[in-house]
Amino acid sequence: MTQTVPSASVESAALAQAVARARDRYVREHPASRAAHEAATRVLPGGNTRTTIFHDPFPLTVRGGSGARLTCVDGHAYVDMLGEYTAALYGHSRPEIRAAIDAALDRGINLGAHGAMEERLASLICERFPSIERVRFTNSGTEANLMAVATAIAVTGRRKVLVMEGGYHGALMYFGAGGTPVNVPHAFVLGRYNDAEGAARLVDANAGELACILVEPMLGAGGCIPGTAEFLQALRDGATRAGAILIFDEVMTSRMSAGGRQAQLGITPDMTTLGKYIGGGMSFGAFGGRADLMRRYDPRSPGALPHGGTFNNNVLSMAAGVAGLSQVFTAPVADALFARGEALRARLNGAAAQRRIAALWTGLGSAATVHFGVTAPIRCPADAAGTDPLALELFFFDMLARGYYFARRGMMALNLDLDAADLDAFARAWEAFLDDNGALLPAT
Repeated sequence: MTQTVPSASVESAALAQAVARARDRYVREHPASRAAHEAATRVLPGGNTRTTIFHDPFPLTVRGGSGARLTCVDGHAYVDMLGEYTAALYGHSRPEIRAAIDAALDRGINLGAHGAMEERLASLICERFPSIERVRFTNSGTEANLMAVATAIAVTGRRKVLVMEGGYHGALMYFGAGGTPVNVPHAFVLGRYNDAEGAARLVDANAGELACILVEPMLGAGGCIPGTAEFLQALRDGATRAGAILIFDEVMTSRMSAGGRQAQLGITPDMTTLGKYIGGGMSFGAFGGRADLMRRYDPRSPGALPHGGTFNNNVLSMAAGVAGLSQVFTAPVADALFARGEALRARLNGAAAQRRIAALWTGLGSAATVHFGVTAPIRCPADAAGTDPLALELFFFDMLARGYYFARRGMMALNLDLDAADLDAFARAWEAFLDDNGALLPAT
């Protein structure tokens, strides 16, 4: 008797039906989130003011968080595996940070003057990151990257900026699919991530006009794809040859060790940009680097570059940042978090391989993204182009129903309030998802 093998179209239809059922369940169980979204559409385009967190049929509306848990307006509790895209490193309402913010509020806000905490936070940052001799603060990682690139252009007198396909350096410098219409109008040169030889050729071909190279040591929004040491060293060498400024965007990867990814690899850029958790989870960004570069912002010097910003040194971010770096995220804690993330990702990938399901978790330490339909190593966004969107959507809604919240695109970032039991439970939930839906998911 001949066995009939289901066609790809039949399998795809079955997966689509499973996704439809998962969506229907989500709609039924979240009427308050739906109502909140519909109310928001009357005053916000699409009911949204932050594209990253939107998803169909309507986004989850969260009313609060405590520790490593979130609660939505419908009353459902979730383990927070998203960690605010790495910003919520400290979880929610960490006592040390809450106490620092309360004390800052007691002293007054919006003071319009220098404050003692900004020097303390700057000192902590300069002590940690090998490339940062002097630093200035901004309100976000987006601003930090804009300022770092502007600094490089001003210092070198050149206009070209080498960036990578799939790179994300904030809302105004995103290079998925080559870029967006709202990107700032710099003269960008696009390179291929993890292509050391190709990057070296691009640097040399544009050497006389190249102001800087801006790169993430791990593509974040591009799929949590780590940069190889060979690739990042090639950029370091190329920038030196060309007289260009190498900028590491460590807005996400700064959490990989006390001194960021640059300290782990022993590769020192000329400038570094920071954000996310560095301000204790408050609105924050920073750009810093060699003293001779940053000296251009010294207002005591003739012809100093201007850099304003009402909330650059806001008292809440300064206080929260000092508390976080000095009391909570010490070097041993950073190393332990990195190790926990590496172990979890290995377990998740092992479970998929054991079941012969084509699903690959990429990342570094405490940040990871899952790609369905891909098993080969992913070195650049093009390698992940075959990711199955239906499988990813089913995973998102299925795990939400199991009580886990992470990014709709499949990204997670661990926070310090997640304990060993939480991570073990998440891994078991992943295994259960694979077992329950294995017939629908892409196979190896």
